Amino acid sequence: MAKQKKYSVISYNVNGIRAALGKGFAQWLEETSPDVICLQETKASPDQVDTSLFEHLGYHHHWHSAEKKGYSGVAILSKEKPKHVEIGCGMPEYDREGRIIRADFDSFSIVNTYFPSGSSGDERQDFKMRFLNDYIHFINEVKKSIPNLLVAGDYNICHKAIDIHDPVSNKDSSGFLPEEREWMSHFFEQGFMDSFRHFNPNPHHYSWWSYRANARNNNKGWRIDYINASSVMQARLTGASILPDVKHSDHCPVLIQFKD
Repeated sequence: MAKQKKYSVISYNVNGIRAALGKGFAQWLEETSPDVICLQETKASPDQVDTSLFEHLGYHHHWHSAEKKGYSGVAILSKEKPKHVEIGCGMPEYDREGRIIRADFDSFSIVNTYFPSGSSGDERQDFKMRFLNDYIHFINEVKKSIPNLLVAGDYNICHKAIDIHDPVSNKDSSGFLPEEREWMSHFFEQGFMDSFRHFNPNPHHYSWWSYRANARNNNKGWRIDYINASSVMQARLTGASILPDVKHSDHCPVLIQFKD
């Protein structure tokens, strides 16, 4: 009888892969050794990075970089070579910003997404809401043909009051607006589950902290990074966690584990 395979997948907004590498990211990756790691906000194209560091650790790597230098960008590193990699979502407005990449493996696929932030003003908030509305249609189409689906990334949204350190003063802040939170509920109603909350019902778990006011040391954070699973994968999930002690970025990695 074949041994059941176990997987670990990490999602991590590195806020610049070159900066993260300068803070020990490669050593941490070697020690942690996930099967797949999804990176957001790489802020680099692969020709600007010493990718041999990843190859030396046994990772295949695939990138979707923004047209604008030093901005946005996503990547997927995996020990197993994907059967197929899909770059972008086919919508030029978003693909120019390097926000979506998908990797297909034998028993699951993973869509890695860097959702827009709306914190810089009304124009980008409008862009974010357009992206969210289009993303629902996009991800539902993917799930139709690929039911065993993980949707990893920096969503730039806290879903519920438990996911943010101060829900009252942030009620009008981008990332915690009522319409964004409603979108998140709608997303889960489409047949996805909040993998972290499935295992961890308790408060004070965050994945991003402002650089201001010593927020990280005081754990005044936001949970905006997720690896959400399609509902059909629920029985395969074995654990989910946030790794707040890992510090190459203003975000920290989030992790899920599952079996074949």
